[in-house]
Amino acid sequence: MSTDSTFDKFNCWARNSVSLKLFTIGILILILLIPQGIIGSLINERENRSFEVKSDISSKWGERQVVGGPVLTLPFYKYLIDDKGVVKKETSYAHFLPENLNINGDLNTETRSRGIYDTVVYKTILNLKGDFAYPDIASLGLNENDVLWDKAYLSFGVNDMKGLNKEPTLNFDTETNLHLSSSQAGQSIFSSELVYSLPINIKETQNNFYSFSLNLDLNGSEEIYFMPLGRETNVSLQSSWINPSFDGSFLPDERNITKDGFDAKWKVLAINRNYPQAWINNAYNFDSNLLEPQESDFRYNDGPTTAILDSQVYEFGVKFLLPVDIYQKNVRSVKYAGMAIALTFLAFFFAEIFNKKRFHPIQYLLVGFAVSIFYLLLLSISEHLEFGYAYLISTVSTVFLVTLYAKAVFQNNKESLVLGVILTLIYGFFYTLLQLQDYSLLIGSIGIFLILALCMFMSRKIDWYGVKMK
Repeated sequence: MSTDSTFDKFNCWARNSVSLKLFTIGILILILLIPQGIIGSLINERENRSFEVKSDISSKWGERQVVGGPVLTLPFYKYLIDDKGVVKKETSYAHFLPENLNINGDLNTETRSRGIYDTVVYKTILNLKGDFAYPDIASLGLNENDVLWDKAYLSFGVNDMKGLNKEPTLNFDTETNLHLSSSQAGQSIFSSELVYSLPINIKETQNNFYSFSLNLDLNGSEEIYFMPLGRETNVSLQSSWINPSFDGSFLPDERNITKDGFDAKWKVLAINRNYPQAWINNAYNFDSNLLEPQESDFRYNDGPTTAILDSQVYEFGVKFLLPVDIYQKNVRSVKYAGMAIALTFLAFFFAEIFNKKRFHPIQYLLVGFAVSIFYLLLLSISEHLEFGYAYLISTVSTVFLVTLYAKAVFQNNKESLVLGVILTLIYGFFYTLLQLQDYSLLIGSIGIFLILALCMFMSRKIDWYGVKMK
């Protein structure tokens, strides 16, 4: 047998082999996952660009706000005994939380845009009211003669000071319009705080309760949270924003969301959190979202005390969500790209089998690129139009292109129309999965099972060993 004859037979087998065609299709699907990865990276890049723009707007207006406090701090002397038995006097700090803390605020929200990117900002005047009980220093093992009663101060936590529109003045007990301390040599409780020196001597007044009030004229972006520092903390918020997401360690006890906005109320008790009403030094502080473990091991003149913390700050509040996050939807869409390509190739493969017309691997590759471009179209259009419209335009464009191409290859209007309908159903199926987040796995599993059943039914009488593509 001549070499040319052997080559011709191999070439004929290769052109008509169903197994080789399926293997080639599988390789093409793997190759086409490369542009899908590139598109996925592009989506991440555009999303990061969106975050950068939002961050830039927030940095100028006011960032995410976390409001905490007040905390009443009393400096006191502690006595340390060194190895030589020498007593040294140092200043330490006892911190006390309020008995009652009530916060009320009306949040005026608006959407700020830069180019194609949007973010939500808000302006509010928060009214903080409450009271402190007379400090129970005995519970901390302190001697009242060691306490510097006239050096007491209050501290409030505000996450981003740039968001303050004016200096907040404090009312405490009988004193009104107290201004911020110009300097504070004490101990910080919050990473960013307002500090007020108290002009009264708490020991001399010895009231059962000391009331306080403070108004915070505050700007912020996208989120606002509160720390439940009162023995009983009550927060009431109102806003015209219609897409709130209540977040954090506690959900509202009452909430009402209408087309005109929302109002929500929280009530948190001291027993709901894992830090006490009073502590010494940095046993507890609110410098970050996690209370850092601290250890203070020293001896007073009346004995040793050790305080160790490994806890979590309890924050609660609300996020102001934009109606649609297009990048999350695009990320979810591109996850179905491999399946979309596989189903499209499967439809063309059966069209080959039933019509006995070959579809060259290059033609499969072109169709695959058309399916890939769908996701690029979807990303670019959804940045300017609503996601549903962007999906519709991308689907119509892709289906129309592939259908016309199939008509030119198969020279069969009916077959081309059937392929167009199949592609439309495929994209409609994936759009349904995007909308049904909670049930996407269930619907997707059922859909794939039905597609497999349909393929098995259509191919039940095919003699795969005898199939030849002409």
